[in-house]
Amino acid sequence: MKSIDIMVNEHENIRRMLKVVREISYRVLTNGDFSLEDFGPVTDFIKNYADKLHHGKEEDILFEAMNSEIQKLAKSGAITGMYIEHDQGRLFIANLLKGVEAFRAGEDRARLDIIANAIAYTDLLDRHIEKENTALYKFAQNMLSHETKQKVDADCEVVEKRALDDGIQNHYLSSLKSLEDKYIG
Repeated sequence: MKSIDIMVNEHENIRRMLKVVREISYRVLTNGDFSLEDFGPVTDFIKNYADKLHHGKEEDILFEAMNSEIQKLAKSGAITGMYIEHDQGRLFIANLLKGVEAFRAGEDRARLDIIANAIAYTDLLDRHIEKENTALYKFAQNMLSHETKQKVDADCEVVEKRALDDGIQNHYLSSLKSLEDKYIG
């Protein structure tokens, strides 16, 4: 499925950002060289590229199709687990941003909130991506009907085209590259 190939590629980009987040967290911990302002583009990428664009396609298109067509999988709770993990990630990012604001306001202990939520997010997302790539996407490819696969691909293509026309992918991949250059080298 072309849509799944695109989502796997997006996962690789998200994992690249997870490495940046871990490096910034390490620098927060060790009083290394970092800019608090870089949490802006990091969380913007997470909220709009990882969550809105990528998770939007998963939740609104792929998971919906799987829930309606693959009853065994729907009843097992596997798909519900993916929704729950998306929500956990959103909570970690919201708490990370609260920590950033408290740290910016001079509360030095808020670096604990930054590090804890950033690392919890990176660990959650890395494991989550692995489950989707190695299990959930394979279930979709093997268990969805040909017609449903075509519909999922067509619906995802509409989302992809709109995002491409709006420059979403280019913007966020450029932002990612800049952060990698600064923090990963």
